[in-house]
Amino acid sequence: MEHQNEKAYQKQRGIFQNSKLGGHKRWFKDVGNGFKTPNAAKFGTYIDKKCPWTGEVSIRGRILTGVCVSNKMRRTIVVRRDYLHYVPKYNRYEKRHKNLSAHLSPAFDDLKVEAGDIVTVGQCRPLSKTVRFNVLKVQKAKSSSKGFEKF
Repeated sequence: MEHQNEKAYQKQRGIFQNSKLGGHKRWFKDVGNGFKTPNAAKFGTYIDKKCPWTGEVSIRGRILTGVCVSNKMRRTIVVRRDYLHYVPKYNRYEKRHKNLSAHLSPAFDDLKVEAGDIVTVGQCRPLSKTVRFNVLKVQKAKSSSKGFEKF
């Protein structure tokens, strides 16, 4: 019962839990676009209604890649996206960045997402005031001293 850590009883919607047959009933789906469903989503016990595999959220719209800069929030990370902006007057580019908040499903708990990891996020419906993306894939950062080098 480690997944019962909220005040309200946590269960997946549409799953009858009091069956006499017993067994491990868990509903999960494939988010599409070639992203694999993690084993924690298939066989785990966590309950997360904002999870793209076991929750009520569909991934549609943009698929973006960036670097995790903060994981201090509960089930939410901040992703930094670097890009170049062209300045015609000087015929040069300048570096710019945007931060976006993304929901981190408990399916990635075993990966221990840290600052510096490269994450792929997919757009979904608004989950809170600032969160409109869901983490779909995590690549652990290389153990070099330099950070993310996109340019």
